[in-house]
Parts: sequence; C-alpha cells; structure tokens
Amino acid sequence: MNKGKKQSITHHSLDGTHHPSPITHHSLDRTQNTEHVDAHIDHPNGVVWHPGQVSHGDRCHLLGQKGIVLWLTGLSGSGKSTIAVETERRLIEMGKLCYRLDGDNLRHGLNNDLGFSPEERKENIRRVAEVAALFADAGLITLVSFIAPYRDMRRFARERIGADRFIEIYVKATVEACKKRDPKGLYKMAESGVIEQFTGVNAPYELPENPDVILDTESMSLEQCVRLVLQTIRDHIELTGE
Repeated sequence: MNKGKKQSITHHSLDGTHHPSPITHHSLDRTQNTEHVDAHIDHPNGVVWHPGQVSHGDRCHLLGQKGIVLWLTGLSGSGKSTIAVETERRLIEMGKLCYRLDGDNLRHGLNNDLGFSPEERKENIRRVAEVAALFADAGLITLVSFIAPYRDMRRFARERIGADRFIEIYVKATVEACKKRDPKGLYKMAESGVIEQFTGVNAPYELPENPDVILDTESMSLEQCVRLVLQTIRDHIELTGE
C-alpha cells in the first residue's frame, strides 16, 4: 500500500455531473495517537459501545452522497415494491450506492421466524429499522418497502434512524384498487379465510398523518412516481463535492 498517496474518485450526481473527491490511503502499519474514551455503561449486561475513528460524514464524503432512508408505506398491492425496484435501478445507473429492503424478502431470512400478530409486526419493523439505520450510517441510499401498518411503528423507525435521515413516503391506493390489482392473489386468500390478519381485510392500516411524500398510484404512473422519488432525493441528500 502506498502510504499517504492521494487518489481522486469521481462521483456522479443525480443531474449527470461529475464531482471528484480526493481520498487518502494509509498503510496498515500506521501508528496513531488515540485519546482515551470514557466508557458509559448503560446496557443491562454491561455491553459498552465501541466508538470508531471513521464518521458518518467520512463515509458520505467517500461515496459522494448522504446516507438516507426512504420508507415506502402503504397497503399490499399499492405499488411500494414496484416503485422501489425501479428507483433502485435508476440510482445504480446514476452511480449511486443504494440498497432495497423489501418486506417480503426479509421474511425469507432475517424475519422468517415472525408471523403477523401485532407484536410480531412490531418486531418486524424494529429489526428492519435497525438495519436501515446501519445502512444510512454507512452512507447508503436505502429504500424500505414495508407496509408498517401502525403509526407508532413508523414513528419508532423515524426516531431510530433519525429524523434528518428519514423520509416517509405514503404509497396511496384504496383497498378496492389494491383488491382489483391483487398481483399475488393475497386479498382473495384473506377474504376466503386462508390468510389471517391481512392488512386491509382483517387487520388495520393506520393512514400516515403527515407523510413527507404522497405517491397516489391510482392517478400517477410508475414513471411519475419514480421521478418524484428521485427529485426528493435530489432535494434532501445530494452532495455536490463539498
């Protein structure tokens, strides 16, 4: 490794311009003067947070973007996943580092031990909020598509991730519209009793009181929705080489 050698990495902005950011590579045998950190033990088992020497700002500067979470909430069939998938593709094409956390996908792994009771739904959201918070801290643009039917769940996610890094996007569609779409046949199964505690049929969905963005998928096309999400990202997190 070349000690202290500077290299320029080019970042692509969402408007197509390029912004070089100098970074410095240091050899692994580099010695540092570190200050003693007083450990504050507030965990019941005496677990102490171990601070690092790389900040959130350092990671964001390296990537040329700010870490943020765009949380898409709405009924099953409203279009959350479809919008998130297309937005993720566009962001990658623009040279932006992003990741998509999908509710169904996470139930195949991280949350495969959870059902759909109110308590399990809360644990489902708690886990994904923790993951999203880590991704945002790493500097990623994180797209979360989860029904998150209860307001207190979404409030918890905002507080855990940080209000300055959290954007709530309400993907709006009526139950009737979602039933007509029913791409996975879930509404039919719920109405016939095959699926219990299904949001919009036999489990509640609490409408967002003051979402940051509303995507009405009954009146907006996929392209219009994606453009609005990308514009929201431009307005909130774009770094321009500062």
